[in-house]
Amino acid sequence: MRRASTCLALLGLAAIGALGVPAISSAAPCSGAGPCPTVTLFAKAIPVPKVKGSGNCYGCAAAIEVKYTINGTEGPGGVPSPLTKVTFFLPKGSIIHPAGFVTCKPEVLEGPIGPTACPNNSQASPLGSANVAQKIGAETVKETATVQAFFAPGGGLEFYTNAGSPISAQLIAATGHYVGASGLYSQEFVSEVKLITTLPGAPPVSTESINLKVGAAYKQGKKWISYGTEPKKGQCPKGGYPIKSELTFETGETVTASYKAPCPKH
Repeated sequence: MRRASTCLALLGLAAIGALGVPAISSAAPCSGAGPCPTVTLFAKAIPVPKVKGSGNCYGCAAAIEVKYTINGTEGPGGVPSPLTKVTFFLPKGSIIHPAGFVTCKPEVLEGPIGPTACPNNSQASPLGSANVAQKIGAETVKETATVQAFFAPGGGLEFYTNAGSPISAQLIAATGHYVGASGLYSQEFVSEVKLITTLPGAPPVSTESINLKVGAAYKQGKKWISYGTEPKKGQCPKGGYPIKSELTFETGETVTASYKAPCPKH
């Protein structure tokens, strides 16, 4: 089986438990002297499955839908340089509650049966998608892979990628964990992204886009416990929630994408 590193900028994005309505990012000049990909982001808060009254409202349980696009020609074959690290900063007042969620061990998720061996309630997202690319020989091949987030032991997230042909990958492409943040942000999601090639001597796979919805909840008595909660009323600054993500590529360059998500209307 040939394996590829298809993930992803979504690692940091999956950490978002609370955002406002849709927003588009702006990318600052990258660090270093080399060329950099450009990054754009669409994000919006959405209801958590089965949880009434959740979604884009102050202090509410919330899931998030994210669409991430990376454009560049730095990598072999004229595709973006592969990702090596992603961090994502949650706006002040956002709450992530990982306790109590059923997890799936990495050795189970990557076992012979794959995700079907994991408990259903260990899923942190439904199936999403990622467009990936790789130079194999003289040809640059592209395809759409499926991506799904699972709750990992220790309170983090792990992302299982399944790509078919010609790029074949069935693996946990990366995992992420939380650390405290300050100032405009409450927490930072940090993820190291694997560099994995499909064939000996071939360059790692690049990621060009991601589309994923992340968020879940479990019932404790009559109360729903949500993985993500939006900031309360009064915690959204004028102009919207400040959001920041830093993407580091194999070239060593780091691109900072930032945007402001509008405050909820209610």
